[in-house]
Amino acid sequence: MRIDILTILPKLLEGPFNDSIMKRAQEKGLAEIHLHNIRDYSTHRQKSVDDYQYGGGAGMVMTIQPIADCIEKLQSERKYDEIIYMTPDGEVLDQGICNQMSSLKNIIIISGHYKGVDQRIRDIFVSKEISIGSYVLSGGELAAAVLTDAIVRLIPGVLNDETSALTDSFQDNLLAPPVYTRPEDYKGYKVPEILLSGNLPKIEEWRHEQSLKRTQEKRPDLLQGD
Repeated sequence: MRIDILTILPKLLEGPFNDSIMKRAQEKGLAEIHLHNIRDYSTHRQKSVDDYQYGGGAGMVMTIQPIADCIEKLQSERKYDEIIYMTPDGEVLDQGICNQMSSLKNIIIISGHYKGVDQRIRDIFVSKEISIGSYVLSGGELAAAVLTDAIVRLIPGVLNDETSALTDSFQDNLLAPPVYTRPEDYKGYKVPEILLSGNLPKIEEWRHEQSLKRTQEKRPDLLQGD
């Protein structure tokens, strides 16, 4: 998978992609993550990428030209399955979206700033708009990092234990059950006996019951479709 991220702050994204799982995914050749500085495409003498909005109002707007030129250059080199704009008014990211997108080959992610991008970028180029929650960040970079991490970790071979991603919270519309490791007894707080029994069918039954209980308590909205 190749992910091209358009941003005015590429250094902000270097850290998340140069460590841990994201780094290993790239080293294994399972994912390519490319950062593109939108300012490099500005034709303005001072490399500005924003301007006042028509109709007045507070806040600047990212201009069409540098974003469009960057997208068109990338499109001239390969075909993209999705061009995604990270925005608070987009579709709220969930595990189903991540699962679907993990099978794609090439995607572009646009990180907005200021009051957002000129609407015509969204109308002409963007095929999918995604939000990571009902709040506003200083820019779209952190949201782009969240989306990228959530997608890349699902690519077969990225995680050391491929079944790990399949048992994460939300994969079956349930939260993950509680997990334990050594010691068996910590100051009187003991690991549930069923997990020490070696009875795998009973353990899986217990885990499912705990997932259902946890979901009912913390995220009952996930069960509304059942």
